[in-house]
Order: sequence, then structure tokens, then C-alpha cells
Amino acid sequence: SPVHRRSFLRKFAAGGGHSAHEQTAGAKGGEYAARYLMEKGYDILCRNYHGEYGEIDLIAHKGEILAFVEVKTRRPGSMVSPREAVGKAKQQRIIKTALQYLAEHPAEVQPRFDMIEVAMGSKTEP
Repeated sequence: SPVHRRSFLRKFAAGGGHSAHEQTAGAKGGEYAARYLMEKGYDILCRNYHGEYGEIDLIAHKGEILAFVEVKTRRPGSMVSPREAVGKAKQQRIIKTALQYLAEHPAEVQPRFDMIEVAMGSKTEP
């Protein structure tokens, strides 16, 4: 409806289309994922790398591995699981963005693509 379009556009222009609660949940999930990787011995090289084709949430290094990590955070009862939210188009954008990162930061490493699913608890804590 015209009223819905106006309210949606206003909300989208003001905050990028996400509520503050959603942004907080995503940020908490990203922070949790980064801590998890660091506990496993990874160095976090970059958070929220923005390239021409999209964004990569985390870029982490351990030994000969350079991991390009997509983090998906969901609350209980979400309609779509985190892994279902990363479709073929998103995967292709991640690959292109990773190739751009590698062109900008050449290194003799084995690239790997990972996904970390974060399930939020009842109090929005992972």
C-alpha cells in the first residue's frame, strides 16, 4: 500500500532498513564469532571488509589458512536458519569480494570460506 511504502522508505533511509535491535544482535554475533576464532588460535585480520562486490564479516589467519568468514545470527523461532540465509548469490558475492581482498593483500596462503552460525538465547545472548 502507499502508506506502507512511505513508512518503509522512511525507515530504510533513516537506518538502512534494520531496527536497532537487529543491528545489535548482528554485532553481538560478529563479536562472539571473532572471540571464538581467536580462542581457536586465529588472528582476526579484518572485520567487515567492504569490497566492490559486497562485504565479508571476518577475515582470519591461522598458519597457512586465510579464512573468509560469513557470520549469521538468528534469534529463537526465526523463519530461516542461518545457513539457509546464505544462498548461491551471496556465496558468489563473497567469492568475488575475497578475490578482491587477495588482489589487494597478496599472500602465500590457502583461502577457505567458512560460515559461523550464532543462535541467540532468550536474552539476545549467544
